[in-house]
Parts: sequence; structure tokens; C-alpha cells
Amino acid sequence: MKKTLIALMFILGSYAVEAQELVWSNNLRNSIEVSKKTKKPLLLFFTGSDWCGWCIKLQNEVFRTPEFVKWANENVVLVEVDFPRRTALAPETTEQNNQLQQFFAVQGYPTVWFVNATINDGKINIDKLGSTGYLAGGPKVWLETANGILKKK
Repeated sequence: MKKTLIALMFILGSYAVEAQELVWSNNLRNSIEVSKKTKKPLLLFFTGSDWCGWCIKLQNEVFRTPEFVKWANENVVLVEVDFPRRTALAPETTEQNNQLQQFFAVQGYPTVWFVNATINDGKINIDKLGSTGYLAGGPKVWLETANGILKKK
């Protein structure tokens, strides 16, 4: 009986870990409102989700790990700034993403910017904290870099 109960708890526990999904927004204005309420900076992930090999590698090696999920839920508001080739985005999302790409002078993917942002009189104000991209070494190395950037805020 104890073995069955332990096995059941292990199975349920593994489902709970898998259920801890990240919420990536693609709407900057909504994300700024969440950031204001939670007092967390934004993590802007510039990606080519359906064609960029390094972006997919960053997703698999870092963003989809339990360590990152826990860290992200505690520390940042996630915003995906996507430039897919095979998937059509809403025109307003495409326009927003193009403006962000120009503002941050993003020339390669993946690029991750950490920022504080506010909306004043309808205009978005962005305070750049720092940026990174793909880093070899998995979540430990990536999170150490991210934490170093966030300490500057």
C-alpha cells in the first residue's frame, strides 16, 4: 500500500512540474501593465520561432527547464517578440515587433533584452537593463547571466 501511494505521489508530482507552464505574451502594452502590478521587469525574447535553430536551442536548453520556469515566474514578465517565416502574426503584432526590433537594434536571433517599461500619456518609455542571447551551459549559466543583468536595476 505504501509503495502504491508513493508511486502515485511521484506520478502526480511529475504532472505538477509539467503543468508549470510559462506564460509568454506577445502584447507589449499588456505586459507593461502586468509588470507595473507585479513590480517585475520585462524579459523580451526576440526569436524566429519556426526557423531559428539557436532560438529553438535556447528554448529547449533553458526556457523549457524547471529551473527557468521557477526563476521566470518569480522574477520577470515574459514577452515573445517573434519573427516567424511560416506563421502569420496579427498585423498589429507584426508592427509592434518591427518597432521593437528597430528600437533595440536587434540584428540576430535569439536576442533577449531585460527592461523596465512604463506608459506615460499613451507613450511607452523603456529603460534598458541589459541583453544576452544563447549561452552554452544550460539554465545555470544562462540564469547567472540574467541575474547579473537584473542586479543592475
